[in-house]
Amino acid sequence: MANFPIEAVRGKFPALSLADKGRRIYLDNPAGTQVPQAVADAVSRCLLSTNANLGGFFETTVAAQQVVDEAHAAMADFLGAASVDEIVIGANMTTLTYHMSRTLGRTMKPGDEIIVTRMDHEANVSPWLQLAEDLGLVVRFLPFDEQSWQVEEEALQALLSERTRLVALNYASNLTGSINRVKSLTALAKQAGALVYVDAVQFAPHGLIDVQALDCDFLVCSAYKFFGPHMGILWGRRDVIDALKPYKCRCSSNGLPERFELGTPQIELMAGLTAAIDYFADLGAAAGGGGSRRQRIAKAFEVSIAYENALTWQLIEGLSDIEGLTIRGITDPERIAERVPTVSFTVEGIAPETIVRQMNAENIYLWSGHNYAWEIVHQLGIPPEQGVVRIGIAHYNTATEIGETLESVHRVIAMVRQQRS
Repeated sequence: MANFPIEAVRGKFPALSLADKGRRIYLDNPAGTQVPQAVADAVSRCLLSTNANLGGFFETTVAAQQVVDEAHAAMADFLGAASVDEIVIGANMTTLTYHMSRTLGRTMKPGDEIIVTRMDHEANVSPWLQLAEDLGLVVRFLPFDEQSWQVEEEALQALLSERTRLVALNYASNLTGSINRVKSLTALAKQAGALVYVDAVQFAPHGLIDVQALDCDFLVCSAYKFFGPHMGILWGRRDVIDALKPYKCRCSSNGLPERFELGTPQIELMAGLTAAIDYFADLGAAAGGGGSRRQRIAKAFEVSIAYENALTWQLIEGLSDIEGLTIRGITDPERIAERVPTVSFTVEGIAPETIVRQMNAENIYLWSGHNYAWEIVHQLGIPPEQGVVRIGIAHYNTATEIGETLESVHRVIAMVRQQRS
């Protein structure tokens, strides 16, 4: 933790210095992070100086196209893509997944099989369930192991068949925080001839993604989860997406990636997206990284992972001594590297919302509920109308903030129990 430039990092995020009822502690990060000043500046600058639609010959439209091109190049660097043509930018991960599921549906027929996991966010489940309903496909549910908190290769192997056309799985859970072994799971699916669609929304803020090394066919993430604006990004392996025919306007471009990007792009948000990627590169440079933007991004994750893991263990250790509190996820200190810093828990006899409302009133921002991890709460037998208390760390949080949060959790639980005794 000593090598991480936390004060310099925090100085880049204006929201971290806001105060109304006192200091704010942002631990709602799995639902969306705060943004650096550079991201807001890039959005504003684009709106004020390069605000035009694409395809013309005058100055602002040419400049707007440059903004779009730079955003695709930045995301190619962030994900390790082979080409900018593989980067599709859209409204959000959910919209992109619905769009791609319908496009892939054109290649499927009744009786074909899709595998979805019980560990995924609903945005990587419902689009496939509804596609299956429309086309007469067979859906097979892949559970996660409640000891390892991961999807196990043996469980996937048992579901694969010659009829499997697609496996939809997540890189990391937005409730348990567990990281799946995506590369090995993908290899199994590819051996069976299936396409692999990976939801990396929760992993992207916390680890370096290398789509070529993973060997999956699609990977989606959301910029607003890694300090950027509200938009989604889909990477598709070029030979796979080039063969697809998406739903689109007849007269719009048939090129890549344009034919998957419906309507006028969110140009100003793309400017913010590039700034968010450059924030990571700048962090890597400040930590001693050099070379290409991709190399500097890798260095940023190297130092931020070590920093976040220390905070995660501080949180888990501090929660573990509360009687009746159950952490829903990996708690072994030897396995901290197998989870992102999202920690969810339940407390016997106390509704999560009761705890969260009180902590929110203390300006500690966190969530309760199922958080769209619909299959997880059902597999674990957690009432979906209650869900969990979810605390999500980002690398701009501090050990002091985790300490204050733990003090609040202890005090709120004790207060509720006293009131009910």
